[in-house]
Amino acid sequence: MRQFDRLRLEGVGRRFGAADALIGLDLSIERGEFIALLGPSGCGKSTALNCLAGLLPLTAGAIWQDDRRIDTLPPERRGFGMVFQNYALFPHLTVRDNIAFGLRMRRLPKDEVRRRTAAAIEMVRLDEHASKLPGQLSGGQQQRVAIARATVLEPSLVLMDEPLSNLDAKLRLEMRTEIRRLHQSLGLTTVYVTHDQEEALSMADRLVVMRAGRVQQIGTPEEVHTKPSTWHVADFMGYRNLLTLKADSVTGSQVTVPLAGTTLTGTAQGVVAAGDEVVAAVRPEDLKLGGEGLKGLVEVVEYQGREHAVEVVLDDGTRVHVRTEQRVDPGAQVALGVSPGRLLVYPS
Repeated sequence: MRQFDRLRLEGVGRRFGAADALIGLDLSIERGEFIALLGPSGCGKSTALNCLAGLLPLTAGAIWQDDRRIDTLPPERRGFGMVFQNYALFPHLTVRDNIAFGLRMRRLPKDEVRRRTAAAIEMVRLDEHASKLPGQLSGGQQQRVAIARATVLEPSLVLMDEPLSNLDAKLRLEMRTEIRRLHQSLGLTTVYVTHDQEEALSMADRLVVMRAGRVQQIGTPEEVHTKPSTWHVADFMGYRNLLTLKADSVTGSQVTVPLAGTTLTGTAQGVVAAGDEVVAAVRPEDLKLGGEGLKGLVEVVEYQGREHAVEVVLDDGTRVHVRTEQRVDPGAQVALGVSPGRLLVYPS
């Protein structure tokens, strides 16, 4: 397959009737990168993947593989591998024959088909299952077959569309590690669609966070996790406490906001002036029981293993979510503090 150094999506858009499913996507993908397209259902991430694969035509923009424009090429001439959510295996073919299918379609010599198929089976650790039919395999094993079938062709790019969403929690964890291992050992360039932020954070080199057909933020997992660019991204990345407040004072990037009879200090994530309506965002784990300032009543406690998810109603009626290892009971009066530097303040 023709390899590339850089794949570029320039102003890529896709319209269905009068509605825009994808608007002005600009993205450069370096050879060997693992890119995750992340966002809620209907945000345009699968549309972007299908446009890249050639399964949907563009209504705006262009896709370039180095200096060659490829959005005008049919899917089979782009040389990409694809792993689908539902595996899309041939039920009447064995594991070995499913993996070899694409090689045979390309009329490669029989010895090469055998060699590459055997290597792919060993790579995904399915040696003992090579003669079985897909219906005789577990969900995780079927997904490994789908991955082997996509990678045996030695594609320049592997596209994965929510490949783990049909698996149970334990299998998802195992397959996450497996996909990352394969990516690193084969040097694959991968674009991976998911709505699961934990999955994206653990696997990707860069995240592309999308909402309503538009890119909200592109960055490393650490950048997106710690400094979401908008409160929409913060909401999706686990900042469960999103409080609409008014900025009291602004000094440089420091913003004070009044809440439940006290004043909190946060870091501005955009242009904010005193008196503006803002959205203050903080993660549940960054609200600490026993701190100073906020006071309230514990209403709901959920046991989650080592930690508890606690919902607290503050004295002014505001509800906040806290994650803590401390034992606390419904009906208890508590005081809360915010971990220093963890409150982010966005223009509303």
